[in-house]
Amino acid sequence: MFKRSSLRKSGAKNIKQQVEKQPLLQSIFEKAYDAIAVTDDRGTFIEVNAAACQLFGLSHTALIGRILADFTDTEFDFAKICFNVQAGSQQTGKFDLLRPDGILREVEYTLTLNVVPQRHLMILRDITDRKKAAEDELWCQRQWVELFSEVTLKIRQSLQLKEILRATVTEVQRILQADRVLIYQVLPDGTGKAISEAVLPNYPTILDLEFPEEVFPQEYQKLYAEGRVRAITDVHNPDNELAQCLIEFIDQFDIKSKLIVPILQNLNSHQQSESNSQNQLWGLLIAHHCDRPRQWVNFELEVMQQLADQISIALAQAQLLENLEEIVEVRTAELKDVNRNLHQEINDRMQAESALRRSEEQLRLITNALPVFIAYVDDQQQYRFNNKAYEDWLGKSPANIHGCHIQQVWGEDCYQRMQIHVEAALLGHIVTYENEIVLCDGNSRSFNITYIPHIDEQKIVKGFFSLASDISDRKAIERTKDEFISVVSHELRTPLTSLHSALKILVTGRLGTLSTDGQQMLEIADENTERLVRLVNNVLDLQRIELGKFTMEKQVCKAADFMIQATEAMQPMAQQHGVTLVTQPVDIQIWVDSDYIVQALTNLLSNAIKFSLPGGTVWLTAECQQASQVLFCVHDQGQGIPQSKLETIFERFQQVDSSDSRKKGGTGLGLAICRKIIEQHEGKIWAESILGEGSSFYFTLPNLPG
Repeated sequence: MFKRSSLRKSGAKNIKQQVEKQPLLQSIFEKAYDAIAVTDDRGTFIEVNAAACQLFGLSHTALIGRILADFTDTEFDFAKICFNVQAGSQQTGKFDLLRPDGILREVEYTLTLNVVPQRHLMILRDITDRKKAAEDELWCQRQWVELFSEVTLKIRQSLQLKEILRATVTEVQRILQADRVLIYQVLPDGTGKAISEAVLPNYPTILDLEFPEEVFPQEYQKLYAEGRVRAITDVHNPDNELAQCLIEFIDQFDIKSKLIVPILQNLNSHQQSESNSQNQLWGLLIAHHCDRPRQWVNFELEVMQQLADQISIALAQAQLLENLEEIVEVRTAELKDVNRNLHQEINDRMQAESALRRSEEQLRLITNALPVFIAYVDDQQQYRFNNKAYEDWLGKSPANIHGCHIQQVWGEDCYQRMQIHVEAALLGHIVTYENEIVLCDGNSRSFNITYIPHIDEQKIVKGFFSLASDISDRKAIERTKDEFISVVSHELRTPLTSLHSALKILVTGRLGTLSTDGQQMLEIADENTERLVRLVNNVLDLQRIELGKFTMEKQVCKAADFMIQATEAMQPMAQQHGVTLVTQPVDIQIWVDSDYIVQALTNLLSNAIKFSLPGGTVWLTAECQQASQVLFCVHDQGQGIPQSKLETIFERFQQVDSSDSRKKGGTGLGLAICRKIIEQHEGKIWAESILGEGSSFYFTLPNLPG
């Protein structure tokens, strides 16, 4: 021991003497931003700089002589790493650093062996904050992807332009965290006004305010019509070359920074040549930052441009609907005039047909420019109008399709999937569904299809309008989003587990005693880490179920067995909340995977207990509803659920009251997992509730097959 200690001190002394002989190297060593350490073969610190002391949270004297393994987990083996690295070469890697004060940091290292014999150089960098910043950026981008998918879906499913614009500015303002987001429409006389707006309460509204022409002159309009996008960090910076009158105008609204994206109308389809494409400036999608200048990032610009393109599609759809209604009015007017004089009738019909042809020509010009299947089908399921997309994608011209039955156009297999929705539309219902369609090139694409009934004044269904939009890209985005959530959840699980374990050790007091306030803060951190671990596990469970990466091992089970098992598992939680848990087991045999059904029951019982008041009761019951299925019910006496939330609570991350759910430890995934499990058993799950009186969650499971 004496010799080894003497050798260690001698080696430290020699290195220190060499460094002292070189003042420049000594200055670099001490003032380097990165932590620098010299170690022996065991990883014992021989010499360290000030940055290393700061990283490890120890003084120079306290750190010298300590072994690196004292601060790392068991997976980090310094001797093994040195053995695998050739002399004079470098090794890079990462390890989790647990400081004496309990702080856990992630460290990236570069190891150079034998800078002098048996002495090794380590460069250490704390990458904890950098990794968190990267994760925050990924989260922000995922929020933008979800926003784009949500707004795009609303545009595809709705023809109400005001609703689409209101949803767009609201969601953009929320995700972008801007002070104001508005849609500005350019009027024919060169002026303009804001027609939709989302603004924070402490800033003045601009909605319906008309802008004078001098603040948005023709040369500006021309540039935006050519697709110019402007991201202005500081409106008062002279490099932006903003007109003085414009600066004075926007100053009255406290605008410090702005992002402007043009909304172009009548975009031509991809089949037309570039030389024939013409864009007309309809308006602008604008984001304001008012409390300080803001640097806009490229990803925000790209998503804003994509949303502006979706608004252009919504404008075209609204114009299409207006033209379709005009056609219906013209044809209805013809029927009212049948009792007129024959000569007058002929003249009127000729004029009407001429107007109809012009209207249909205009309609066809508009619809042919849209990459959407657009058609009108009569009550005999025969096509009376369709746009050029049918020819581009199906290889069938409008003339060949006119008068044909739907089944002739789409084929037997596709028609079987469409038939139930077609019949519903002819009964007067608006129908929206998704279908896989094989195009003329042999490729299969996903389409979102909407049928809008054409109902006359006598409430008779004359046919329906059909709109089919290609949603293959949105499906790809959803798959990318699901993969992203899965990857992030997997990446979070390991560091969260380590963090949770470290907090558990600290809570036990084995590493020292904290003050009462410190112990309370530590327990709060431990509880929230446990909730985060539970959230990650729920995300992974839901992802695995949705992707089909699990196996249902169904067998004959007694309902009473897993009802008792779920009740016993939740009894400690019920006692902790002061809630009485009552179950009424029934001796019914069913065909299920008992483990998954127990998971669904415990999720439902957990929700019922969390949202019950102390002294309340939660019931778990089951009954044989009919020969083919069993009805289960979890009933509580909690605060109840609004009728508007009874459907959405089964979606991912949907909660009745997010603030209340956070207090009670909810993740917003339990009911989504329940629904997936029940649906995999060919059952159905739903909720019924009365505010102030409690809620009941029902689901059905199949009885034994006959």
